[in-house]
Amino acid sequence: MASLFDSLLEKVHEIHDLSKAGALLSWDREVIMPRAAEEIRIRQMTTVQRFVHELFVSEEMGELIEGAAAELDGAGGDGFAPSLVRLLQYDYERARKLPPDYVRREAETSGRAHGIWRDARAADDFASFQPILEQIVALGQEKAELYGYEDEPYDALLEGYERATTTAEVRAVFDAVKAETLPLLQAIQERGREVDDSLLYQQYDVERQKEVARYLAAALGYDFERGYMGTAVHPFASSFSRNDARITGRWYPDFLSPAILGVMHESGHAIYEQGTHPDLQRTPLARGTSAGIHESQSRLFENVVGRSRGWWRAHFPKLQEAFPAQLGDYTAEDFYLAVNKVQPSLIRVEADELTYNLHIILRFELEQALINGEVAAADLPEAWNEKMQALLGITPPTNREGVLQDIHWTWPSFGYFPTYALGNLYAAQFYAAASEQEPQILEEKEAGKTDTLLAWLRENVHQHGRKFPPAELVQRATGRALSHEPFVAYVTKKFSDVYAL
Repeated sequence: MASLFDSLLEKVHEIHDLSKAGALLSWDREVIMPRAAEEIRIRQMTTVQRFVHELFVSEEMGELIEGAAAELDGAGGDGFAPSLVRLLQYDYERARKLPPDYVRREAETSGRAHGIWRDARAADDFASFQPILEQIVALGQEKAELYGYEDEPYDALLEGYERATTTAEVRAVFDAVKAETLPLLQAIQERGREVDDSLLYQQYDVERQKEVARYLAAALGYDFERGYMGTAVHPFASSFSRNDARITGRWYPDFLSPAILGVMHESGHAIYEQGTHPDLQRTPLARGTSAGIHESQSRLFENVVGRSRGWWRAHFPKLQEAFPAQLGDYTAEDFYLAVNKVQPSLIRVEADELTYNLHIILRFELEQALINGEVAAADLPEAWNEKMQALLGITPPTNREGVLQDIHWTWPSFGYFPTYALGNLYAAQFYAAASEQEPQILEEKEAGKTDTLLAWLRENVHQHGRKFPPAELVQRATGRALSHEPFVAYVTKKFSDVYAL
């Protein structure tokens, strides 16, 4: 006779399979779906999301979870069964707070918002996006109330992406990052040497960009036997299992950085998913434990590895081979300096490593204001531009380069943006701990290799999936709680060298 845990696992597998089918519909929509299919795809995705939610929050599911928990008799430890039951108890309690009607309305509104945003961004027409954005904000406010909170409404939304983390905690660490990196930025602007990045802004054949991007992704450790690279307006990574983790890129014929750095970024996400333990498959454990930890992997491979001097000493010859006319007269050092140029810029995904966090802090502060009702959707472009000027000293000339640049506000994902900057902090702390425990990581990085680093990440981060909340995972892997200090030390050392300060 099957145990209650076995019965629960069978149901979990079914729900997980449906959820991944819905994710595949979403990936297809972003990458290859014909535009004419937009309306019917929204309905298909809404139907799948509704079924997944209804199955998961059913009374039957609740009884199976609690029955399995009783059967395990409070078994603790890090084993598969107790870890899965603990996570299901947490997810079930949270999911039950969202009524089916809310889930349906959110899915339908998000589905429509995507196409509206895409057209509004292309036309630089915020007014056409504003009405649906107002609905998205209202859904976010409603969701915060449905989940409930003790201190701030934003806490309820942040919890969905960074479990057991409060807005106040994030605000404190971001304030520390601002306080300690803004003087470095000022020093670079006032007395840093000139860094020329014009080599990045030439005519680069798109098909050759894709070839180079594939080469670099594989060099990082991305397994193309279990992956695929496509093209999207807003690059992203999607995982349907550890054996099907896909990446996308964005290609400009006159700007090389998005192809190179963007694909390395998405490869980091996919490498994480490919590294989850096989025993976790077809369960909610088989994914990154939080958005911030996930982002730490993409930022680590894009920046700590992919913007390092050793990486380009090893791999720049491949770029020269692909683009001899453009790069034949340059050196690896020239390229290293170019991809590390610090310059306040308009577009978040193309921001340099030092100023990137300021882009996130801007969005973090605006999201709180939207959810608290302090800023209306209609006033968002003006508020955005004011914060850009205050934080980065520049004002977007168009809304396409400002408030319309990100896809994230086409669904009520408020609480997600701060995890991008948290990812930078986690990445620096993971790398500091890994290189201290395994000194050969530093030697390998200088040779453009990631073998020992990837093995350390597989052991300490990737294999665990969602077994541990982010704070516990960081403590286990690095021996300390999250701190801004490793990141500040890393960027201070690096950019003091780049700019000869």
